[in-house]
Amino acid sequence: MNSDLKNIYSSLGISDRVFEFGEKTLDALKERFEKIDEVAEINQLKVLAALQKNQVSEACLHGTSGYGYNDMGREKLEAVYADIFHTEDALVRPQITCGTHALALALMSNLRPGDELLSPVGKPYDTLEEVIGIRPSAGSLAEYGVSYKQVDLLPDGGFDWEGIKAAVGPKTKLVTIQRSKGYQTRHTLSVSEIGELISFIKNIKSDVICMVDNCYGEFVETIEPSNVGADMCVGSLIKNPGGGLAPIGGYIAGRKSCVENAAYRLTSPGLGKEVGASLGILQSFYQGLFLSPTVTASALKSAIFGANIYEKLGFSVLPNSTEDRHDIIQAITFGRADAVEAFCRGIQAAAPIDSHVTPIPWDMPGYDAPVIMAAGAFVSGSSIELSADGPIKPPYAVYFQGGLTWPHGKFGILKSLQSLVDNGIVLW
Repeated sequence: MNSDLKNIYSSLGISDRVFEFGEKTLDALKERFEKIDEVAEINQLKVLAALQKNQVSEACLHGTSGYGYNDMGREKLEAVYADIFHTEDALVRPQITCGTHALALALMSNLRPGDELLSPVGKPYDTLEEVIGIRPSAGSLAEYGVSYKQVDLLPDGGFDWEGIKAAVGPKTKLVTIQRSKGYQTRHTLSVSEIGELISFIKNIKSDVICMVDNCYGEFVETIEPSNVGADMCVGSLIKNPGGGLAPIGGYIAGRKSCVENAAYRLTSPGLGKEVGASLGILQSFYQGLFLSPTVTASALKSAIFGANIYEKLGFSVLPNSTEDRHDIIQAITFGRADAVEAFCRGIQAAAPIDSHVTPIPWDMPGYDAPVIMAAGAFVSGSSIELSADGPIKPPYAVYFQGGLTWPHGKFGILKSLQSLVDNGIVLW
């Protein structure tokens, strides 16, 4: 065992026992990590090919101001995204403020009064409840006369095929499929599963629009939901595809008509994609995208390491220590609020920014319970960076994600365990 490495961990507050437990856990993960690197290599070449195909030049890295007419860098970036996702078009903009905004934009631009929205994978992520109108909110889809249906997953996590068949009706215009688990203890959907679901729905009603909330899933596999029939893939640039460099932004990649509708909603009818200055932000968008396959791989390794650590300690983890991965999120159920808070304090203490700050639960907009968030990040709220969060309510699960580099992700997990040990929650 490398004594220099052990000593520097010790100087950062990691006890010998926690360090040795981590090293022993890592011994069994070498082959797993090699497979992750293989996926990253494929995705890295895919991104590189799209950049080269579209002849991205230095001039593309400079921004525009004002109306942003004829922004070559913006237009080529959207062509690059369309090539990576194998779609007809893409909208990639700093004016899309977050993942929830991107999803709301895709929904509100492609639904009209009298249409029906269907979720065949259960309850959507908390912040979408107000967008849809499940929880009343000003400007929700419900206020504009869009109805909503939901079909829950079966107890084993599978699709309720009969329930879905019964739910798809003449008014069903758009189906929203959330790839990741959100604040739920269900498995993340693989691209293959999403493709099977889309095919089933299209066989019932061929003209229905299938939108996939792709947040946390980009570049985890070698294909994306748009490769298996999704009409729109939607995500945030302060998650996987921003590579930790994008300071804001979101994307919608899909059918040209769907993307055009979103562009008209984002700006104005008649203007669409033609306006929207990039304001000097394009270099971080391009460079972050270029780095994103390897950054995502680091986050995956961190999640798998965390699953193995906490499963060995007897906690329920999802995915478990051996399952295939389809997003970067690792859920750990502690069953007690103080453990969730101690875990998050450990993650915060491992951060490069604001490591001295103590995260506490608070009533965040869009959630129905206090939420604690640990995110000492270079980009505020960036969950491709080392972060953890969770609602303070049963089953008291924490959701860990990110890690721009594998060594930092490893340290974060060890620091979270050290916090649980120091607080008497994990007893050796």
